Amino acid sequence: MSNIFKCYVLGFRDSFYTGWIGNYQYIQWQLVLILSFWALFGGNSQAAQNRSSLPALVSNSTSIDSVLFQNQESQQIKLREQFNQVPILIAAPENFNPGLRVPPPLPKPPVIKPPEKPSPPPASKPEKPTKPVVLEGIQTNFRNDADNFGQRNLFIEPTLQWRSPNGNKIFLTTGFDLFEQRGVESVTNIPVKLGWQGKIREATLHTTAGVDFFDRLPTAINFNAKVELPIVPPKVSNSGKLLSSVTISANVDHSPYKFNAQTLENQITAWRFGPDLYWQIDRYTSLFSSLRLGNYNDGNFEIQSFSRLERKFGQFSVAANLFNWSYSHNNESTSGYFSPPDFLVYNAEVAWEGEIADFLRCRLFATLGQQRLNSEFDNAYGYGSRCTVKFSPILEADLDYSFSNVRNQNMGGSGYGSNSLTGQLRVKF
Repeated sequence: MSNIFKCYVLGFRDSFYTGWIGNYQYIQWQLVLILSFWALFGGNSQAAQNRSSLPALVSNSTSIDSVLFQNQESQQIKLREQFNQVPILIAAPENFNPGLRVPPPLPKPPVIKPPEKPSPPPASKPEKPTKPVVLEGIQTNFRNDADNFGQRNLFIEPTLQWRSPNGNKIFLTTGFDLFEQRGVESVTNIPVKLGWQGKIREATLHTTAGVDFFDRLPTAINFNAKVELPIVPPKVSNSGKLLSSVTISANVDHSPYKFNAQTLENQITAWRFGPDLYWQIDRYTSLFSSLRLGNYNDGNFEIQSFSRLERKFGQFSVAANLFNWSYSHNNESTSGYFSPPDFLVYNAEVAWEGEIADFLRCRLFATLGQQRLNSEFDNAYGYGSRCTVKFSPILEADLDYSFSNVRNQNMGGSGYGSNSLTGQLRVKF
C-alpha cells in the first residue's frame, strides 16, 4: 500500500507541477483524503502506529501548503522564463512542427546616410551695370542786340548737357558777355551756371545757380527755378503731333539785371517771379500766357504780362500778341533801365514755315500793330526770319534775324529801331 501511496503522491506531484491542479484548496482536500484512505486500510505496522499522529499532520498542513506553494511558484517562474524566451501560440502551425516556426526577424542593418554635399551658396543676382553720366550734347547760344542809339549787348554762352542714370539732366553754362553803351565804359561778364532738370512725380523741376564775374564790377550771384505741371495730360496723334494739353509753370529768378552797361554799373539786381500757362487747344491752335512780378534793389516794382494766340493753316500761321509793362517808378535816368509807368503793345503776326531743302528749314514772319507809351500811340511793326541748317544727324544750327521799332527806351519823338541777330549751334552725342 505504501507503494501505491507513493505512486499516487508522485502522480499528484507531477500533475501539480505541470499546472493541472486548479488551486490551493483542492490540494489540501486531496491530502486529507489520501491520509484517511491510508489509515482505513491499515497500511503497514508503521502506519498503524502513527495513526495517532494524524491530527498533528492535519494541524501542520500550513507548513505543507507553504512548501508546495513555494515549489509551485518556482516552477511557474521557470515556465514563465521559458515562455518569455520563445512565445508559443496555442493554435498555430509552428506549435505542431517546429520546422515551420518563423525565425525571429533579423535586425535591420543600420541606415548609412550618404555624406551630405555642401549646398552651393545661393546664386547672387547679377548686378545691373551702373550707367555712367553721359554727355548728351553741347548747345551754344549766340545773341547780338543793337539799336540806333549806340547800345549793343553781345551774349555767347555754350551749355554742356549730361544725362544721369536715372534720367535727370545736368547743365553747365559759361561763356562771354559784352555790354557796350554810348557814354558808358563797356562791361565784360563771364557767367558760370550749374543747372539740374528732373521729374518729381508729374512735375518737372528745372533749377540753375551760378556766379557772374565782371571785369570791373563785383561778383554777383544768380539763381533760377522753374516747376512745370501738366493740368491736362497731353494727347498725341498717331503721327506724333500734339493734339491737346494744358501745362502751367511757376518761375522765380534772381540775378543782375543785364539791360545795358549802365544798369550793370549801378549794380541793379532784381527778383522776378510769376506763372506761365500753355494751352494746346487743338492740333492747330495754341495759347501762351505769362505774368511776371519784379522787385528791384533800387526800390522799383514792375508788372509784366504777355499773351499769344496762334492758329496754323498748313505751312502758314497767324497770331495775335498782347504785351503790357508797367513800373511803380521811372528810374531810367538814375538806374539806366527802361521803366515806363505805362507801356502797351498789341499786334498781329503772319508767318510761313517750311522746308526749302532737305537740310534747310526756314520761317519768315511780319508783325503789324500799335504801341502806347505814356498815353501816346505809335505804330508798331517788325519782321524777321529764322533758318535751321542740318549739317549732319548730330550737328545743326539756327540763325535768327529780327527788326522791330517797338521801343525799349524813352527817346522822345525820335524814331527808334533795334535789330537782333540770334544763333544757336547744337551738337548731339
